[in-house]
Amino acid sequence: MTFPQSRLRKDCVIKFIPVYLSGLSILALFIIAVSHVSVGWPILSLMLIVILWGWWFKNISEASTPFPESKSGNSLTDPAYPFSQATAADIIIAMDEPALLVNQGQVEVANRAAENLLGMHIEGGDIRMAIRHPAAIRLLTEPLDNMTPVLLAGLGGVNRRWELYAYPLNEEQRLILLRDQSTAHLTEQVRIDFVANTSHELRTPLATLSGFIETLEDDDVIKERDTRHHFLSIMAREAKRMQNLVDDLMSLSRIEAGKFSLPHDIVHMSPVVEEVVSNIQASGQAKAAQITLENHLFSDSLQGDRAELTQLLYNIIGNALKYGRKDGIIKVALDNTDDHRIKLAIADEGDGIPFHHIPRLTERFYRVDNSRSRALGGTGLGLAIVKQIVEHHRGELLIDSLPGKGTTVTVFLPTTDFFPE
Repeated sequence: MTFPQSRLRKDCVIKFIPVYLSGLSILALFIIAVSHVSVGWPILSLMLIVILWGWWFKNISEASTPFPESKSGNSLTDPAYPFSQATAADIIIAMDEPALLVNQGQVEVANRAAENLLGMHIEGGDIRMAIRHPAAIRLLTEPLDNMTPVLLAGLGGVNRRWELYAYPLNEEQRLILLRDQSTAHLTEQVRIDFVANTSHELRTPLATLSGFIETLEDDDVIKERDTRHHFLSIMAREAKRMQNLVDDLMSLSRIEAGKFSLPHDIVHMSPVVEEVVSNIQASGQAKAAQITLENHLFSDSLQGDRAELTQLLYNIIGNALKYGRKDGIIKVALDNTDDHRIKLAIADEGDGIPFHHIPRLTERFYRVDNSRSRALGGTGLGLAIVKQIVEHHRGELLIDSLPGKGTTVTVFLPTTDFFPE
């Protein structure tokens, strides 16, 4: 509560009146003694009574003052420090999370976060109109038996999740808190999707293997050499697919585990790119003239992990070979930027990717065409691994595509000049 200045002045005057009277009485006695004026014992007695009364009143007023000093001498209730004490409304307004003070179902106070979430004009309104959720009505209006929070979905956005807490302050008022659980919900959803997608990716080849094993147990099939070799080749392909999936999952886990620490090795990007392009051509995955390399780097050293950068190149160029035109040219270009970064651009001449798919390409197991990707042996983790490697190297990943024209994947990696000593 704020102490008015007029009250402070009044209290100070009342407190010091006895001091003034005592001082005047002593001055009068001094004048009488010096002037040798005979005023009689009655007047002297009256003066002594005034002095004693002043001393007594002063001590009584100090003992009963409504502003006791704290031990530190700087009490917030001391008249010398007329600061207001924080109220429940002040605390609610100062909070970062949405908070409301509700009195018998009416919103008395709402902080800025609550107004941004529920509306700018919720103060004075019915709390049931601000938060229209059946499970929350009891916590908002009815007597509270326990403090179990209620999970609210959809407030502030389709994917937003909030926990609503209600705390009784007295018989009429209660404090309402909303805690954002969107990040935790998203993390849990990613975990659920990851387990579901991984199980699905493993189930298909396992079912194929199980079916062919049962078929090969038939003695008549075993005698047919061509049929047996056909089945075994399919089984080998499915086993290889599972092996690739497990390898990608392990790579993804390893990169994510160390993504918050910058690699310390110095890697020269030019020889790494040249080696990967040469290996792909030598393995027969691409024709000799199908991949063109343009290297304009004058500064190619960076702090990085050579194995991860090699995997990044294999994944991006591999995608260009899988989804590009069969005889299309794949252009690999290296250049330096003005802000001390290496620009690696890999462009194909494929069918391109519709615009609405591009933001989700780096999600785990996300595919533009599921049947085509599986037929080509893709695990759905290639670009997710690329994204994690780029983030591990404090880089930037961009994907541009035009349907019918092709796709360009661009990676920016900071050189050693980017990190001054």
